Amino acid sequence: MFEPRSLESPIVGAPMAGGPSTPELAAAVSAAGGLGFLAAGYRSAGQLAAQIQRARELTSAPVGVNLFVVEPVEPDPAALQAYRVALEPEAQRLGVTLGTPRWDDDGWAGKLEVVLDLQPEVVSFTFACPDADVLGRLTAAGITTMVTVTTAAEAGIAEARGARALSVQGPGAGGHRATFDQSATPTQAPLGSTVEEIVAGTGLPVVAGGGIATAGEVAGLLSRGAVAAQVGTALLLADEAGTNALHREALTGGRFTSTTPTRAFTGRLARGLTNRFITAHPDAPVGYPHLHHLTAPVRAAAVAQHDADTAHLWAGTGFPAIHGGPAATVVDALTP
Repeated sequence: MFEPRSLESPIVGAPMAGGPSTPELAAAVSAAGGLGFLAAGYRSAGQLAAQIQRARELTSAPVGVNLFVVEPVEPDPAALQAYRVALEPEAQRLGVTLGTPRWDDDGWAGKLEVVLDLQPEVVSFTFACPDADVLGRLTAAGITTMVTVTTAAEAGIAEARGARALSVQGPGAGGHRATFDQSATPTQAPLGSTVEEIVAGTGLPVVAGGGIATAGEVAGLLSRGAVAAQVGTALLLADEAGTNALHREALTGGRFTSTTPTRAFTGRLARGLTNRFITAHPDAPVGYPHLHHLTAPVRAAAVAQHDADTAHLWAGTGFPAIHGGPAATVVDALTP
């Protein structure tokens, strides 16, 4: 069974759903001595299987797969309707119709069967913790299970249910915050102190990330007891990443200088480059994945029309320090 402490380079490539994570990126990070991840989110079970198989063709090194754990939620109907009304001008301007807000589990059962069948070395989870039966089935298949947590309390839940490793996410992370309760205000405790608290309370290997973009920051996490640093934004400009052209330009063009956590795009707090859409919709209600489906046509049209003021441009706080080139070069630069 894969042991995170065994990595040649203490770098884990964070799973980034929606395009940036590719088999080529995962394989390149793993081949460089780290651990690359595929993002199962928003893909079908068949697409996930094809991506795992492609990564296997590209490297014999261990690879990971991340699954969304989407627990049932019902947004406030009045708040949801009010937000739909607020978004109508956005949709009209881009020439699209808003999507239908709904709950779904992101194809959970099918994707779980895929990872049990193809057996990537690591399967991680975000948004919540699977039950003990699921974690037990994966462990019995020889797969290392890793749960993404943001607090010591969440870490305790994951360990009690049988997780074999923890991914600790700090407030500086780009994209969605992994807080189990999506309606809660996530902790703003510094990543380093949260890592120390969790390491002190568990014997599980801890991987940690959130805004990490330099070798010095990686070294700081290792000194606090983490076995590796998880980086996502730092890989967005890598040659092998599937980051779209608009996103790449926004990260490097100098126009955007800050990031902001927002519910405006999906109903779950996520950190992105501070643009007009984020500042125009500060009161978006809690409700993932309902808002994700509602805004999906707007987000797709914004990318297609090269509209950086409206697109979701996920990025962590360390984005000013990132650079392009082969993923192996990025991994090497981050390794203390």
